[in-house]
Amino acid sequence: MKRKKLKGLRHSFIRKAKSILTNPLAYLSLLVPLFICIATYVVYKTETKTDSGITNLFDSIWHTTVAVVAAYYDFYVKSVPGRLASLVLLLFGMAFWAVIIGKITSVIMDIQNKNNKGLKKIRPMKGHFLICGWRPHFEKLLVTVLKSNPDITPDMIVLVNDAPSEQVEQLRQDIRFKEIKYISGDFSDAEILNRAHIKEAGRVLIIADITSKMAATEIDSHTVLTVLTIRRLNSSVYIAAEILDQKFNDHLHLAQCNEIIQTQKYEHGLLATASSGMGYSNVIKSLIGEDADSGILIGTFPKTFTGKSYGELEEYYSKKSDGEVLVGLLLKVGDKPLLTPAENFIIPENAKSVLIAANQ
Repeated sequence: MKRKKLKGLRHSFIRKAKSILTNPLAYLSLLVPLFICIATYVVYKTETKTDSGITNLFDSIWHTTVAVVAAYYDFYVKSVPGRLASLVLLLFGMAFWAVIIGKITSVIMDIQNKNNKGLKKIRPMKGHFLICGWRPHFEKLLVTVLKSNPDITPDMIVLVNDAPSEQVEQLRQDIRFKEIKYISGDFSDAEILNRAHIKEAGRVLIIADITSKMAATEIDSHTVLTVLTIRRLNSSVYIAAEILDQKFNDHLHLAQCNEIIQTQKYEHGLLATASSGMGYSNVIKSLIGEDADSGILIGTFPKTFTGKSYGELEEYYSKKSDGEVLVGLLLKVGDKPLLTPAENFIIPENAKSVLIAANQ
């Protein structure tokens, strides 16, 4: 056993030795210090015989250090061999700093390119908001998200998508969104989600990418797969997902999606109500609102109302002076609201109020 181990180590050593010997950089890394030492010795042997100020080996080494590191001469060499050797040292110094500066620039550019393309690892976050997916006029969606969620700031938002990096970078050029983080890749992939710190996220919004080359059923299947992956990685995160086809509702419910949005159904409803000529669409747009203070709101009320009647809660809101009107109850997040229940309806635990707030 020991013999096999020693044989393996020997083969490994031979492979590494061959790799070093066949690498031109290995020879260069040996030759450069050798030339510097030779040039230092030449300066020492020739300049100690002149009045250049170099009187011992330490002076020659100091002359070399200044020439290589600072790229200038601390002593005025006078002999021809000393001048040639000093010129070699100066050239090596210039080359040394060119390599160092080039390497630093390359690292900075690489970091910037990775950041622009969504490949850079973002710092650890907690309670942040993931938006998975992409669509045209994405900035309008971001503006509405920020207005509707006053507790969220741009630096708490992480975009995860496989859209062209140029489009996302153009979005982030807007001063309003410059602090938004960006991860490039398939948002159904666990590795990509882990890069976005999905385990510490507070909320996730999954957008159906209607601009992709996939069919509607493929887009919705991808959304279901994403919800399943997210739920496996973080069992407590709140997930809202958009689908195009209603038949995927049951799949998302099984995947424990908290909120399902079927925007195309809403679009069809808006078109249908607009055809009546009664102005329903304007009413609906006002009820939806574009911020957290107007339109339909989900609110909380004092826990003392748990077990009391809906009529008593109505009376409580009617006495408030903030312009909010109670229209129903949300018994459980993700379920349909119970609108205008009977006055004697008993309010269960953890219920929330459904309110309409006036536009200011």
